[in-house]
Amino acid sequence: MQNDLTFFTNDPGSTLLDRFQRTLRDVKFFDILVGYFRTSGFDKLHESFASIDKIRILVGLNVDRHAFEIIDAFHSQSTLDFESHKRTKEIFSAAVTEEMDRSPDSYETELGVRKFIEFLRSGKMEIKAYPGGNLHAKVYISRFGEDDRDFGRVITGSSNFSEAGFVANREFNVELKNRADVEFALARFEELWKDAVDLSREYVDTIHDRTWLNDEIIPYHLYLKFLYEHFREDINLDEDFETYLPEGFMDLDYQKQAVIAAKKILDAYNGVFLSDVVGLGKTF
Repeated sequence: MQNDLTFFTNDPGSTLLDRFQRTLRDVKFFDILVGYFRTSGFDKLHESFASIDKIRILVGLNVDRHAFEIIDAFHSQSTLDFESHKRTKEIFSAAVTEEMDRSPDSYETELGVRKFIEFLRSGKMEIKAYPGGNLHAKVYISRFGEDDRDFGRVITGSSNFSEAGFVANREFNVELKNRADVEFALARFEELWKDAVDLSREYVDTIHDRTWLNDEIIPYHLYLKFLYEHFREDINLDEDFETYLPEGFMDLDYQKQAVIAAKKILDAYNGVFLSDVVGLGKTF
């Protein structure tokens, strides 16, 4: 079946990634409006982004109910706007940290993130989050130079900005070439963009301060990180026990540590022995 490259379903030869890699080399301005953004998508496209003059990324955040109510009911009040923007930045930072914790420890991942930061610092790229409720749109707006073939393109459909959305998942996206469609999408993007929260600095700071992609990490820091991860449950005893302590319980650290040790064995082997022998410290 012949494909005129109007629809992209991520079937072989018809992936969204293929389309972007073929067309972005001629694009001057690229605007991205997605429900969520993953650096796995950027890993695949940063080379194609090199020749683009300006890239803007606008993401939606699944804020908690309390934050959403504040934003929705009091959006016009500057003090609460400040709080909602602060909350948006906190959510974004936490999401970036979690994603990097789960990302492969690979050269491709590191290169993609470093290129992302390079583009942010140079002003070539900006990233913002829209705090006014959940944003589920997936729209990619490309504009060419003034003397190029036409005004631009808009691709919309089901793909978020991620490797899964570009290649792995079965998706359904369509490319529109009519100028009126591109201008309509661009106008809506501009409306959302002006009310969004700038996250460029938060991304750079989060990568530097809260993830493994940090040139200032020394072997001793890695050793401390290893100890923390290995003894995480023992260190955070109070967090694990708070909700389970009965009334009148004598709160002794050595007893809690024994319970943690038993729990680890139980989790690993689906069973644990509690020995009751005189003189061996069964209280412990």
